[in-house]
Amino acid sequence: MLGKTAGGVFWMFRFLERSENTSRLLDAGFRIALTRSSAAENEWQSVVATAGSKHVYAEKYDVYEAANVIDFLLRDKSNPSSVMSVIEGARNNARLVRTALTREVWEATNECWMTLKALLSRPTRERELPEVLGTIRQQSALVRGALHGTMLRNDIYDFARLGTFLERADNTARILDVKYYVLLPSASFVGSSMDNVQWETILRSASAQRAYRWLNQGEINSLSIADFLILSRHLPRSLAFCYSKVTDNLKYLEDDYGTRHACHDLAASIDKRLKDQTIDSIFETGLHEFITGFIRDNNTLGSQIENDYRFNG
Repeated sequence: MLGKTAGGVFWMFRFLERSENTSRLLDAGFRIALTRSSAAENEWQSVVATAGSKHVYAEKYDVYEAANVIDFLLRDKSNPSSVMSVIEGARNNARLVRTALTREVWEATNECWMTLKALLSRPTRERELPEVLGTIRQQSALVRGALHGTMLRNDIYDFARLGTFLERADNTARILDVKYYVLLPSASFVGSSMDNVQWETILRSASAQRAYRWLNQGEINSLSIADFLILSRHLPRSLAFCYSKVTDNLKYLEDDYGTRHACHDLAASIDKRLKDQTIDSIFETGLHEFITGFIRDNNTLGSQIENDYRFNG
């Protein structure tokens, strides 16, 4: 397969995953702002920071008001990570690689773009936000369902999955880092009721609250929540789960092409590091330091995949 086609599929699914992740972040921010109005501005600031858009936001706005943040993350074309920006990016990449996709995947992607373009044609009011965010997640799920239900398990599928899980791992890591270390006022709050509220917000942002409560009978504990989001091999959004899929799909590409690249070794190294860690060892060395290193390595792997499979050539 041509590198340009591989890159188009890879980024199409990175963008689709990013749109869903942004909707989940906004949903968590909206819920916590409703229940803790005194902390609403900090929560909206955290949402923007987690989305990696703090500097772009600061160029337009001085304060973190709900209406501004919602519009910026949903509709603003000057924000490359807004839902409308990434959905257009996903559709443009889908058009580029249309012959590599089944009719169902193309139609689901085009329908996603048309639905969200109409939905986001005007600013979203706060009372409309839950329904709008639900539609964004639903449209992303429809494309993913079409991929799973109609695509051959070949190299095209592997690049789609690589894009999905690299983006998802990045998002979960950013949620852990920003929510815990930006929102928590100081180390003196660790273990307090406020600390527990922050961890519950983290679970909600990663759509893992119900799964966690099911496994832990509702006990909110920072160590077990971090363990769940980082090291669980069963949670679809944990770092360990994402890397088990990344290494699987890279192995399939290695088998298909008969070639092993630097990206294979890097992915295996990250995956092994996750397997060898315990949550106690992560906290002993520092959660922030661990997550910062993971985000850096995840970004490096994305770039290495682009180079090894010649997305630009």
